[in-house]
Amino acid sequence: MTRRVLVDTNVLISYLLRPDTSGTVQAILRAFLEDRFTLLVPGALLQELLVTVRGRRRLAKRIPHQDLANFIAVLEEFGEGVGEISEPIPKVTRDPKDDYLLAYALVGEADYLITGDKDLLELQGQVAGLDILTPAQFIDVLASNP
Repeated sequence: MTRRVLVDTNVLISYLLRPDTSGTVQAILRAFLEDRFTLLVPGALLQELLVTVRGRRRLAKRIPHQDLANFIAVLEEFGEGVGEISEPIPKVTRDPKDDYLLAYALVGEADYLITGDKDLLELQGQVAGLDILTPAQFIDVLASNP
């Protein structure tokens, strides 16, 4: 069974800030490119990634525009798109900006949501069929079930 994974924008930005290192987030992206899991790529997530990096001066200085464009192209090419959600997204988290991630994880039938966001992590065990893990926890899952 192929694992289906949605990775939060904060994790993707961590990768973009240090793509050439050998950290946990880099290992997750390598595992994705090695086809060890299916990465769900909703358009809303790519839009958030783009807006966040371009809209925060500190990030825009550290992540070259072309690197961001190339990264998004790789995600689109090798990830699995998730159709747009047209209905209102229910409010579940303390931060309403995070609710769309849960909605897309459920619509995309994700097994895992990988995040560093405490508001999402506190919901672990409360969303049926979805494990909400930190990058380090997900690396442990990959190591125990190659």
